[in-house]
Amino acid sequence: MVDITLRGLSRIFNGVAAVNDISATFPSGSVTCLLGPSGCGKTTLMRMIAGLETPSHGQILFGARDVTSLTPRARNIAMVFQYPVMYRTLTVEENIALPLGRDRGLSAAERRHRVDEVLEVLQLTKLRRGRMEELDVGTRQRVAVGRSIARRCDVILFDEPTTNVEVHAKLELIRAFKLFRQQLRQTVIYVTHDQTEAMTLADQIALMQAGVISQCAPPRALYEQPESEFGGWFLGNPGMNFITPRQRGDGALDVDLLAHPLAMPAGGVEKLRLGIRPERVEVTAPGAPGSLPARVERRFITIGGQYLLTLLIGETRLRARASADVARHLGDTAGLRCRVDDIAFFRDGQRLAEAPRALVASSLGLQSAL
Repeated sequence: MVDITLRGLSRIFNGVAAVNDISATFPSGSVTCLLGPSGCGKTTLMRMIAGLETPSHGQILFGARDVTSLTPRARNIAMVFQYPVMYRTLTVEENIALPLGRDRGLSAAERRHRVDEVLEVLQLTKLRRGRMEELDVGTRQRVAVGRSIARRCDVILFDEPTTNVEVHAKLELIRAFKLFRQQLRQTVIYVTHDQTEAMTLADQIALMQAGVISQCAPPRALYEQPESEFGGWFLGNPGMNFITPRQRGDGALDVDLLAHPLAMPAGGVEKLRLGIRPERVEVTAPGAPGSLPARVERRFITIGGQYLLTLLIGETRLRARASADVARHLGDTAGLRCRVDDIAFFRDGQRLAEAPRALVASSLGLQSAL
């Protein structure tokens, strides 16, 4: 196992930076998911780590070893592609064992032990004699994963391995991935555009946008504390609500979904927006204590029987989640409550360190709410 360190890594194609000056460390024995929309540079970054693409600038280190100019074979890596690359006329165990035959340091007994271990972890033992041409795509992909992990390389790279398999096979692959991770702590880079997959599998997620890593953090921290509007929008189904506040004559901020104004953050109102997750917007019956009136524009049932509502409050349209018990009894109107602590400030797309503060009126002017 090794750390993977990137220093000022760039890849430029015809004057366009597909990867732009990335510096990051992916810890030894961890799973890092490169997550982002199509065209953000995640596959190009992975290909440079693999040695399949030559960086225009920068360095790649595996531990203390500079591998920037080394071939893929010299880097001691394994790779699983979108489409399983298999020898169709060989059996499952023969495909898994094939790369082990090149390692002269392994005895025949050790090779058999590794193959048996991988077959058991991936629940392929009963299929060990089956030929690849007889198997479905999902099972072939499990064999491809098995062949990679059997080699015990320093690094394993996964290039969207579940993209081309059906749903049941995808769930089996994810289950198998988590199981082998518990037993074999290899350093893994996993490329995906599926946020659910990334949140399920990753120790940390490197969220990519326009050739850069906009944030690299554990899944929960990335979701709950996005450092950019892009992170708030991209993560979540749906993503964050973003609201533009209005400046009052007394210098405070009015926000439609709050009963009290907010204190103006440093830097003023220019390019300022507020973000809040849909599940942090509490939907109540109309007229509930402490709630503000809102109009229900649309409602959908989502996974788990929850409802996703589109609400209009003042000039602000936002989405909120509600339990079935609440949503089923709503007509065209609803109540809405939000905690100031669940709101974040963003300026020019980047999160501010300063947290919003609610204000209340008093005879002395506007004071911070307790």
